[in-house]
This record gives sequence, C-alpha cells and structure tokens, in this order.
Amino acid sequence: MRPSPRNPEWGGPATILNVGLNDARHRALAERLGQGAADALYLRFVQAYAVHVARLDPDMFEARAPSAEALKAALRAYEDETDEPFPQDPAQQLGAALRSMARAWEGTTARLLRQAKGAPAEAGLGLIVQQMVPGIGAGVSGTGNVQFVDPVTGTAGVTGRFVAQSLGPDGAIANGSTPVASDGTGGALQDLAPGVFADLVAYGAACRARLREEMQLEFTLADGRLSVIDAVRTARGARAELRIAVALAQDAIISTAEAVRRIEPRALSELLHPQVDPRAARDAFARGIAASPGAAVGRIVFSAAAAQASAARDEPCILVRRETAPEDIRGMHAASGVLTERGGMTSHAAVIARGLGLPCVVGASALRIDARDRRLQTAEGRVFREGDIITLDGTAGEALAGAAEMLAPALDEDFRTLLGWADGFRDIGVRANADTPADAQTARDFAAEGIGLCRTEHMFFEPERLIVMREMIFANTPADRASALERLLPMQREDFARLFEIMQGLPVTIRLFDPPLHEFLPQTREGLRELAEALDRPLSDITRRAEALAEANPMLGMRGVRLGVAMPEIYEMQARAIFEATLIAAGRGAPVVPEIMIPLVSAMREVELIKTRIEAVAAAVRTALGRDFDYRLGVMVETPRASLRAGDIARHAAFLSFGTNDLTQMTYGLSRDDAGRFMSAYVNLGVFPEDPFQTLDLEGVGELLLIGAERGRRTRPDLTLSICGEHGGNPESIAFCRRAGFDYVSCSPYRVPLARLAAAHLALAERAEKTS
Repeated sequence: MRPSPRNPEWGGPATILNVGLNDARHRALAERLGQGAADALYLRFVQAYAVHVARLDPDMFEARAPSAEALKAALRAYEDETDEPFPQDPAQQLGAALRSMARAWEGTTARLLRQAKGAPAEAGLGLIVQQMVPGIGAGVSGTGNVQFVDPVTGTAGVTGRFVAQSLGPDGAIANGSTPVASDGTGGALQDLAPGVFADLVAYGAACRARLREEMQLEFTLADGRLSVIDAVRTARGARAELRIAVALAQDAIISTAEAVRRIEPRALSELLHPQVDPRAARDAFARGIAASPGAAVGRIVFSAAAAQASAARDEPCILVRRETAPEDIRGMHAASGVLTERGGMTSHAAVIARGLGLPCVVGASALRIDARDRRLQTAEGRVFREGDIITLDGTAGEALAGAAEMLAPALDEDFRTLLGWADGFRDIGVRANADTPADAQTARDFAAEGIGLCRTEHMFFEPERLIVMREMIFANTPADRASALERLLPMQREDFARLFEIMQGLPVTIRLFDPPLHEFLPQTREGLRELAEALDRPLSDITRRAEALAEANPMLGMRGVRLGVAMPEIYEMQARAIFEATLIAAGRGAPVVPEIMIPLVSAMREVELIKTRIEAVAAAVRTALGRDFDYRLGVMVETPRASLRAGDIARHAAFLSFGTNDLTQMTYGLSRDDAGRFMSAYVNLGVFPEDPFQTLDLEGVGELLLIGAERGRRTRPDLTLSICGEHGGNPESIAFCRRAGFDYVSCSPYRVPLARLAAAHLALAERAEKTS
C-alpha cells in the first residue's frame, strides 16, 4: 500500500509492504522461496504493521536480522502489547492499514508540515493498493531503480542500480548491486536481460510523456518478469532542472510558458558561476554570509597589491580582508573571490563582488585576520597563511581548505533558450549596473536592455588615474583643478566611448561623480608618505589636506551633487567626456543617446544649477566639433526629500532613477555597512520583517517610491521611472515596480538573468489570475 498525494513534496504516511501475509501464507512462501526469504518477508510486515497501523512503540519492533527467532519474537511482542494475536485475515489487515494511513494524513503534525510546503488545507490523499512482487526466486530476480537523466547536469542517459535476489531497497538478502545500464564489463542488468532493459526505457519514455516530467522508476523482477512499482520525480539540481524543462518544451510535452515557470529565478545563480561539486568532500573552516554566489579556488592574499601581483603571475587568489574599502577595488578586480571578517549583504565587499560576479563570503566573524603577519586563524585554532590554497563557496557562505572539485558555469544553449522564452512574457525592462567595459560586456552577454547605472568614480581607481585624481584633490585653485581634470578627460572619454560601442545603441545611464573626495586618499600614514613623494609635496601639507577632507559622517557630507555645485569643474569634465564619446561612438557605428544622472539630489535648485552647466558644455562641444547630438538628463533619487519633491525636480529631469541603497539608509537612519551587527537580532525579534537592505521595505521606502513616482508623473507624464539599487534584481522588488508602473529595473550584470526570469514569472502569474 502506497500513499499518493497530488504533490510528492507534501509527504505522506509510510508505505506498507506485504499486506495479507499470515501464518498460512508464510508457510506457502517458505515452500516456494525458502524459509529464510519467507521469514524476512513476514518479519518486515509484522514490524511495519505494528508501528504504522497498530501504533505500537517502535523500540519494541526495531529492525533486526531476519530469522525464525526474530519473527517469533515480533509476533509475541505484538500479542503482548495488544492482548490479541497478530491478525490473520487479509481483509482485516487491509482495512486497518487504509484507516491508519488516512488518520496519519489528517494528523495535526502532518497537516502543518504540508501546509508549510504550500499544500491547501483540503488537500486529499490517494491510496494505491498493489500486488506484491518479491524480487527473489528462480531466473533473473531482484529489485532496482532507474533514471534517465543525470541528476546534476540533466543530460540524457540511463543510470541506476539493480540488486539481485532482493526483497526491496531496505531488505536485500544477497549479492550487492550492479548497474542497470551496460558498462562494458558484462555484469549489468542490460547484459543479463536486454528485453527487460528495453522495457524499462519504454516505460520511462511513457512516464515522461504522460506525467510531463523526468521520472525515476522503482521496479522488481521476478523470474525475468518486470513489474514497475513506483515512479517518482527524479531528484535534481538547478542545472538539471533547467535542461530538463527546456527539453520537455522542445519535445512539445510542456509549453514554453510552463518551462519558464518551472525554473525558480534564484536558482539561476548556480548556473551563472562556477560551483563546488555537490558530490565532492568538503572541509569547511569558516562560515559567514553568502554575499555573492559562485565558487573559486585560489591562494590566500591579504592586500589589494598582493592580489594584483598574483594576477600578474596568472595565479588565482582569494582576497582576505577584515573589510574592504574603495581602495581595495583594484585587488577585487584581480582576485577570484573575496572573504571578509566583517560586513553584511550590503557591505562594500558584498555590493562590489556581486557587480563583478565574484564569489564572496562576508561576516565570517569567527576568523581572526592578521594582515600584518599575513595569516588567519579559525575559532578551532587552525592557521592559514598567505599562499595557502583554499576554496571560497559564495553560494553556501563557506571557506574550504584546499582545492575542492568544481562545476563549470552552465551558460549553454539551453540557458539562453529559456531566457529567450522568458523575455517573450515579461513586461518590464531589465538593465544592468555596469561601471567598466568588462561589466558592460557581461551585461550585453546576459541580454540586458541597456545600462541603468554606470558609477563613474570606479573608473578613477586605476593606478595611472588615481595619482591624477589626487593631484586634482590637492589643487589650490579652480584653474589648477581644471588642469588636472584635463588630464583625466581623455581617459574618461575613451571609457565612455567603449561603453557606448559595447552597448550598440542601447541606453546608457551615467551617474556623475558621487563619493566624497577623501575616499581617494590613502588611509595610512605610510600611504600618505608615499603620496607626498609622488606629488613632491611636504608630508605636513598632505596630512593637513587629508584631515581637512575628513568628515564626521561622509554618507551625508560633501558628496554627490554637492561636489558638483561646489567644484563644478568635475561635472563639466565628465559631461564633456560623455558628449565627445557620444560623437566618437556614432562615428564607429554605435549611435547612442546618453543619459546623464545627477546623484544625491534633495532640492530642485541643485538640478537647475547642474543642468545649466551641462547645457553650456553641450553647446560648447557642438560648436567646437560642428556636430549635433542628443542626451537626456535625469536625477538619482536617494534622499527622502527628493521623493517628496519629485514633482518639482521632474520639471528639469527626463527620468528619475531611485537608488534604493542610499534611500533605505536615509529612510531608516541606518548605515548599511554597520547594520549587520544587529540586523539579525532585529529580524528575529520582529522589529523588521526582513533586512531592508536585502528585501525592499514596501511600507516605508516603498511608499516614498510611490510618492515620488506619482508626483513626478503628475508634473511630467512621460517621465521614465526605474530603480537601480541592490534591490533591482530581487523578484519582490520587480513585482513592486510592475505594480507601480516603473519602466525598468537595473541590477548587477550577474543578476540580469534572474531579473528577466522573475519578471516573466510575474507576468505569467498575472495572466493566469486573469484567466482563472
């Protein structure tokens, strides 16, 4: 007797085998199959009946080796516990088993468990009564299972095991197992009984067509006669799930819409990056927050410089830091993965790693990192030094000793096919946050519909640019500042031209310079001394200037549009670089209408001032080069006041892009870099339902988005609306943006596939609701 719920994941009562066995049947089986086999069959039934039907203490009937004595002991224990002999009437056994399974299904615990897995309260249970076929006897007899796809990759192929002279998966009485499919050695089931193997393949194909799924078959052979006992959904990982769904749709067994619905968007993370092979052994020495998915093997390094040196030698490395800062970006670009002692999901390391597609584990607080001695120590006392090989598993949030076995990314034709189908269903745009040409190429490869956020400050951390940037910071007059910026202009211009060329006419939104200037200065005295030598200035001048630029609260200080107003030369240089790059790209056959975005706006007057200067630069470029071009000017909404005054701001903006990272920080009054210290406690205590830096706060931040959208479009109906923070790739955020009428979401390049699929899921779910 087998339970058969509508969804196997809902669970159900245990299968009961050998119903109908009694003393008389036991004697008959002993004559036909032998005393040992008969005793084993009867003992298994008595144990199952006592525990699952009569509800007796399992310890009284614990599994023991089959024998005549064990059988007698089980029958005696049953009679002692129930004050009546073991039932001999098959009809009585069957009725009691049916009632017991029904009661088990309706039990409180079972009901709560299946409701937690999404089962409706009225979910019913089917009960299947099958003839027992013991896999023992003359000829080819035994039990086995067979599946028709690889559970890890999803590639077609017959695998499985067969146990000769076996009572079932937990009742083998001899011989061990052999493969179902032939491996060339001659001992497989296919070699012993090729007709049976052909029947299994045919039954597998029939199940695939009728059940619309890849199934694993459980079967029994009795003297060469095949009985298929059960068919269950083949266990599989994300790679196999996608390949199976695409194959079923291509064979017209399911629709393309159903194939898209079958793949969970978050499961795509396993396909986009290398992963640790789930079949491999793991020696985890550190655990933290899985901040960016994927896995990498490399040698430990403790500084950005060491990471760059390792990359120059073509040696993969894992950058290990207490926490990262902007000056570590070059090292992160060079590293294969990032491990930090501190930080949360929205810390600097996590955000940059997701953008770069690097595996990253943050908040591994049990580690003790000593960058000076270039060593780290675990809570158990294990010590790892620079140069030691480790594996970083950003998907599981673990660091493993040694080089683990890996699986390559699965960005194959099936992956592209499924996402192509998804694009046909979604109704909201998906762009990428891309700061470099490499990021832009990744975004293009993942079919992003443009760049929704290009953070230009990341372009200034290259060594040859950083020194010029520092010269600009230490300039004493606007003229000196403009002179330094003039040297940065051709670098910026070529960056933008390459971005435009890669994106081939797709929209590119460039955020003007945002961070405070002190982020470009060394943080140590040794670094300041080296800077003084590079600039040929007294160390005291360098130190005084660095101290003058320091701020008590940089997040709310001299950054964003405030820099553009106070030091207009910076934004003027960037605008000129954008416009000249636009003309270069057009000459190369990649015409584009750039979108210039002003960061950290809180007042309409700020937009007016910057807009006036940008228009003047545009006019100067048109006059100097004798060619015309178009551009769009917009605002990055990151302050609550900008949301509230969006109606005023929209008078001077063609688009509003909500930067939900800073908007969440300013709405809550929380630093995303420090919130990890108490966020888990807040969530556990119910202060916040979720970490607002991971899941968009619909009640607070979401209301500001709705207010800004409504007021902006009231002023300007054709206003383009989007979000470009870390939330942009989350399915929950995409659902909110669809309902609010936003035009697109923008997320890190490696989250673009997830966003495309999530948007398709939402559109298909809405369509299903309308038709039901």
